[in-house]
Amino acid sequence: MSKNIDDYIQQGIHGQKETNPDERRKFLGTLRERIVIALTQSQVREPGIYKQVEDALKGNRKARLYLNGNMSYSELSKYTKQAAKNKIEYTMVTNKDHNSDIGLVLAYDYAIDKEEIYVKKESPKKTVQKGKGKKGVFTIFSKVFKRGRSH
Repeated sequence: MSKNIDDYIQQGIHGQKETNPDERRKFLGTLRERIVIALTQSQVREPGIYKQVEDALKGNRKARLYLNGNMSYSELSKYTKQAAKNKIEYTMVTNKDHNSDIGLVLAYDYAIDKEEIYVKKESPKKTVQKGKGKKGVFTIFSKVFKRGRSH
């Protein structure tokens, strides 16, 4: 009986014991077996939205989107808007002690054991143009002309 009391006291002091704490830190508070799809931080930072994530949000409306709260909201907002559009709840997960390389996870609160959860690094579906076309061409031509003048 003292074992149970000691466990109860320890739980009161330190909080409830967590299963697979390393896995939970990596996957933004959830477990690998519950995940539908995951993106790394660098994939989330890319312009546009991955079609695979957009499709996963549409097809898994009972799942929850977990976003890495250590990332800038401006980098995550395109996915929060997509979640809201599909009526999917999302949670910003901030762990001050550990910054996971995972940027986004769509997961259920029960195991689904999906074999492949990572999106292959491809170009996102929608890209956001910020005047790169004209500026890029101008920059190339200005470099060519500068070279021509100096020789």
